Amino acid sequence: MADQVKYTNKLKDKRVLVIGGSSGIGYGVAEACLENGSIVTISSSNQTRIDQTIAKLQAAYPSAKSRITGHACNLGDQSTLETNLSTLLSTVATDHKLDHIVFTAADPLAVMKVSDLTLPKLVSAGLIRFFAPLLLAKHAPAYLNPGPASSITLTTGSVSERPRPDWSAIGAFATGLQGMARGLALDLKPVRVNVVSPGAVDTELWKGMTEEAKGEMFKAIGEKVPTGRVGRVEDVAEAFLYCMRDGNVTGSMVSSNGGALLV
Repeated sequence: MADQVKYTNKLKDKRVLVIGGSSGIGYGVAEACLENGSIVTISSSNQTRIDQTIAKLQAAYPSAKSRITGHACNLGDQSTLETNLSTLLSTVATDHKLDHIVFTAADPLAVMKVSDLTLPKLVSAGLIRFFAPLLLAKHAPAYLNPGPASSITLTTGSVSERPRPDWSAIGAFATGLQGMARGLALDLKPVRVNVVSPGAVDTELWKGMTEEAKGEMFKAIGEKVPTGRVGRVEDVAEAFLYCMRDGNVTGSMVSSNGGALLV
């Protein structure tokens, strides 16, 4: 007689769309979902990069080749943002509705002094990180299986919990994502909506820095936080899996920051 699999099979054969899944935390979420038996679609703005990521995932999970697909979706153009999101959802869910949507897409952090703020700069700073997930939520219910087994998980950052100088614009959107998740949990019920708040994580987000500068920054963070190191993608991805697995969590924020807020 086989053992029961009440807990380990919660994501098996579930259809998961990871927007931002070609790199960083999103890539880690895609990996984790595949390891848990999910059918995964990744999306980012560049089809070539998506194809490369699919090849990488298929090499890592040969038995899961048929469970990995990808579609491009440009979130950086205000004039086509909503149309692109709607098209992505309708394309991915043509034959079967989705069970989970994870949004980790991001662009370079728009760190700027308050004296340099303009309305166009603010709109640009929040286009992908804030406005895109809100518009995603507008269209997602039609493509998600109804009920609390389905979920949308958004991404904010620890700056939403601890402000930093010159991060007022990014911090405002990051904090707003907490309110967005709570509000959407009511508006989209019984589908669940949550948000994950990572601290510093070793991802491609820092690719604009030299290796030396990044190494020094990571060392300084590691010396400060209780865990003694910068976050790893494979650890932070677990927070997203939790939000998908726990059918009783909605309107909540899960923080994974190495204890950075304690020091």
